[in-house]
Amino acid sequence: MKDLLDVHMHTIASGHAYSTLREMIEAAKQRGLSLVGISEHGPRMEGSCPEIYFCNFKVIRRDAYGIDVRMGAELNILDYTGSTDLPAQRLRDLDYAIASLHDICIDPGSVEENTAALIGAMKNPRVNIIGHPDNPYYPVDFDALARAAKDTHVLLELNNSSYRPGGSRQGSWEKGKELLAACKKYGTAVILGSDAHIDLDVGAHERSNALVSACGFPEELVINRDPTAFKRWIGEK
Repeated sequence: MKDLLDVHMHTIASGHAYSTLREMIEAAKQRGLSLVGISEHGPRMEGSCPEIYFCNFKVIRRDAYGIDVRMGAELNILDYTGSTDLPAQRLRDLDYAIASLHDICIDPGSVEENTAALIGAMKNPRVNIIGHPDNPYYPVDFDALARAAKDTHVLLELNNSSYRPGGSRQGSWEKGKELLAACKKYGTAVILGSDAHIDLDVGAHERSNALVSACGFPEELVINRDPTAFKRWIGEK
C-alpha cells in the first residue's frame, strides 16, 4: 500500500521530544512522504507548548520545504464530555487537530465514560483525528466509536508507537484488531500515525501497516495512500 503522509509527530516544542521542526520535515522528505504534519501536544500536557505557540503558524510557509507541510496539534481530552485544551479561537489557527486521551490529563474511566469522551471530542467540528483510540488503558466501545467517527467525519488512528514492544500502551495490537473490525463493519476511515518524538521515527508505520494487512482491512479506507484526499478531508471540517 502507498503510504505518503504522516501527521502525528512532535518536535522539541512538546517538551519530551528531541528534534526540531526542520529536522522532522527533512526526515519526512528523506522517507519519500508527500505531506507531513506537525502536531505538538496541547498546553495541558506537562512541559508542552503554551497556548500562544499555536497562534502564529502563519509564519510557517507550507510550500517552502519541498514537501507539503501542515501545522496541527494533538489536543488533550480533559473530561468525559470530550472538552479539549485549546479554545475555539485557537483551533481556527490550526490546519487540523488530533484529540487524544492521556493519563497526565484525564484518569481512565469506565467503557461508557471513555467512549463518551472520545465521541464528545469528535463532535467538535475542528477535530479531525482521534489519536490511539485502541489504548487498552482506556477501554471503549469500538462499535459505537466507529459509527460516531463515520457520522462525524473523523479519522481513527492506528498509532505505530502503540504497537512497539515495550511501549507504554501494551495490548494495543489486539485492541487494534477489534478497532479495525468495527471500522470495516461501518466503512470508517483510518489514518496511520508514527507519533514520532524524534526525526528517526518520522513516517514509521511498519507496525500499523502490518496490522492493516493482518486484519485484511480495505486499503481504500486508509487515507495515507492519498494526500489530496487528506487535504480534502480536513478542509471539510
